Amino acid sequence: MANPGRVYSRQQLLDSVWGDHVYIEDRTVDIHIRRLRVALGPAAEHLVETVRGAGYKLSAQPGSAPGAA
Repeated sequence: MANPGRVYSRQQLLDSVWGDHVYIEDRTVDIHIRRLRVALGPAAEHLVETVRGAGYKLSAQPGSAPGAA
């Protein structure tokens, strides 16, 4: 996984997927992140993290969050 732990803003994610020439609502990212979490199941809780006021990040490894066995 490239750049684990790096925080990506909604705008960075939108630009990476759809490019900067298309207008798409910021909340589109939230919807897709939610769908990704559902598809990943219980592991998603610690794999895809929300960084309040900044964006989203992927943890280095599934289960690497504090308290994980």
